[in-house]
Amino acid sequence: MSRKPKKGYFVRGQFVAEGSELDLELKRELKGGTDEASRTELKRESAELQKLGEELLTLRAGLFDALPLSEKLVDAIAEAKRITNFEGKRRQMQFIGKLMRALDPEVLDAVKQALAEQNTVPAAETAALHEAERWRERLIADDDALGGWIETHPATDSQQLRALVRQARKDLKAGPAGEAPRQGKAYREIFQLVRAQLAVHGGDDHAAAAAEQDREEDA
Repeated sequence: MSRKPKKGYFVRGQFVAEGSELDLELKRELKGGTDEASRTELKRESAELQKLGEELLTLRAGLFDALPLSEKLVDAIAEAKRITNFEGKRRQMQFIGKLMRALDPEVLDAVKQALAEQNTVPAAETAALHEAERWRERLIADDDALGGWIETHPATDSQQLRALVRQARKDLKAGPAGEAPRQGKAYREIFQLVRAQLAVHGGDDHAAAAAEQDREEDA
């Protein structure tokens, strides 16, 4: 479970917690209009974080689900993907930018790393992520797949996995008719559990087999 993010913002790469001495000093400067450079820097940092939030919308599921993001931010990103109205989308992205400013520095670093890896991740790792995604879909859709997984991966916490699958099925059915299904916390945690077990259970062999399957699907 990710830690509750601290409230604050970034200035020149430094996280400033709300209510801190530095926060109060910066606000005094902005209110007095004595430091135009600081005001410009704050606006620049804010714009960069909002852009980072926009890029999160393009992050593939395997990398996104592994990030320790708050449930509020995950839901906001999912909502942004569903919105087609231009003004509604703009307002939602502003909200995401606000949530991004509250992220802990280590979480923000993880986001940047995931975005950087998206275009550089090795083929074997990409294939392994695909395999974990396929297993997640099978586990949620098919009770036989769930039983088969537990049989072939005995180290799995079967009680936890069954509970996650039940919750993910409920989440997928809970959304309003005509809208994309809601993919909640359980959906992401299934991926993380499956990915970890695949890595333990002959990771190289699984990756090679998954890569071969990806090549066949692309053919």
